[in-house]
Amino acid sequence: MNQFMIHPDTHVGPLHVLVADLQRSLHFYGELLGLKTMQSENNFACLSADGKRPMLALTASPRIKPRPTHALGLYHFAILVPSRIALARSLHRLLEMIYPLQGASDHLVSEALYLADPDGNGIEIYADRPREEWLWHKRQVQMETHPLDLDFLLAELGHGKVTWNGLDPETKIGHVHLQVADLYEVEQFYRQLLGFEVTTRYGSGAVFLSAGGYHHHIGLNNWSGTNGHHVTLDEVAGMSYFVLSVPDEKELARLAEHLRALRCAFKDAPGQISLTDPAGNNLLILAGEAAPHDLQMRDPVLRASHK
Repeated sequence: MNQFMIHPDTHVGPLHVLVADLQRSLHFYGELLGLKTMQSENNFACLSADGKRPMLALTASPRIKPRPTHALGLYHFAILVPSRIALARSLHRLLEMIYPLQGASDHLVSEALYLADPDGNGIEIYADRPREEWLWHKRQVQMETHPLDLDFLLAELGHGKVTWNGLDPETKIGHVHLQVADLYEVEQFYRQLLGFEVTTRYGSGAVFLSAGGYHHHIGLNNWSGTNGHHVTLDEVAGMSYFVLSVPDEKELARLAEHLRALRCAFKDAPGQISLTDPAGNNLLILAGEAAPHDLQMRDPVLRASHK
């Protein structure tokens, strides 16, 4: 029997993040990072790079505490900008606003900046190198972590005045990276149940998976080891769920049939499937692109099980 493969045009869509103070987060994601507010009411906001397509949803509660460094769950979500000069503009903005970077890396397939929001939610801002420059060997893409030359990146901007107009409208979520306790179990969920393909491994501590030959849509690591903290979503900042978009209803139905065959617990409704990976990360799988109403706080989804 051929292994189930998710459609190659599948991609990561928006994600829903929990924060403590909505106005503080809107200032951070808007004024600093350059996202536009599509909708804001009560304790909920939906943000976008182009003002039309949702990219990030926020729900605020005063009960939310900052995310611990070694918390399991969201390691970071990755904002993909469309060019190297767009990445340079984001770097210039962060330096201009004196906002601390946690790191900056050259991954061969991409160049990336790392930081955290005011609640400790990890963020990567990155630009891909052209696909023809990616090096593959036996279906594995070469990825490394080298220091990124920030001065060389800033040289993209030339010597004139840099005007900040927010993120490029083509910016989107490129991938999510999750911190888990049992790496093998969670890898099998994304490979066997959802049909993603492993694209590279970092030793025994991290694995990266994708659809359609991208370098990765899903990153998994167990770098916290036995020090990883399990957190309760309604108490600690983090990710409520993230979206995967498949091209159409036909592909969603094909995935649902596969999940039923494997006796994987999930909820379905017209145009969507919701389920939870073995590490407790919630997924919303949509036929097509997400709309703001898809990103409102949802009922708890069922924990996935492979019986």
